This record gives sequence, structure tokens and C-alpha cells, in this order.
Amino acid sequence: MLNRIILIGRLTRDPELRYTPQGVPVASFSLAVDRPFSNQQGQRETDFIDCIAWRKLGETVGNHLTKGRLVAVEGRLQVRSYEAQDGTKRRVSEVVADSVRFLDRPKDGNAPDMPMTDDVALPDDLPF
Repeated sequence: MLNRIILIGRLTRDPELRYTPQGVPVASFSLAVDRPFSNQQGQRETDFIDCIAWRKLGETVGNHLTKGRLVAVEGRLQVRSYEAQDGTKRRVSEVVADSVRFLDRPKDGNAPDMPMTDDVALPDDLPF
């Protein structure tokens, strides 16, 4: 069985970086991804897809990406259910990112311009 997702799109908002009670970083963000075809009016429709990134990748996403940035996300689709505070049952679909590649340069030039995965070192962490 295979559960693999690859998306290319733009962030719809700045990522939200949080930490679990155990101190594990997690970043939530949403991508706007154009469909590969036009509708009857000749316009392309867009899907808005929720994504999350954990640990070092989550910190990198949370600290270096901003609304409008073009990224490629590779990961898996996760569907989970929970009970809301009002007692209703909710179902959420999201992409759990294994890697996030920055596909454009930041406007201010402060973010790294390199592919990011859970096991990629940041420039300050390189051994040479």
C-alpha cells in the first residue's frame, strides 16, 4: 500500500508554529494549489490544502516561510477524527510533510534557499 502526496503551491497564510506539551515543534500551514484544468468559464480553480510539519522541519517552516511563498511539499495524507468542544464529531484531512522545498526566494532574503527535510542540516549545522 502507498500513501504519498506531492504538492506545489503557495502558502495562504504565515505558518503557525506551536510546541506540544513535550516540547516537540509542529508547524501548521495551508497551500493554495491550482487544479490542472480550467472550469467552464475558462478559469482555474484552486484547492486549499492543510499541511503540518513536525520537529526540525516544523521549526524551519515556522521560522522561514511566510504567506505567498512557493513551496513543494512531499508527505502523506492523514485523516483523523475528533470531538469538538460543542460535542460534534469532526473529521480533518491534512498532509503530514516529510519534506518542504522552498521554490522561490524570500522578498527580504533572510530565509534559506535550500530544500528542507527532517534530516537536512541548516547552514549553521554543517560540519565543514
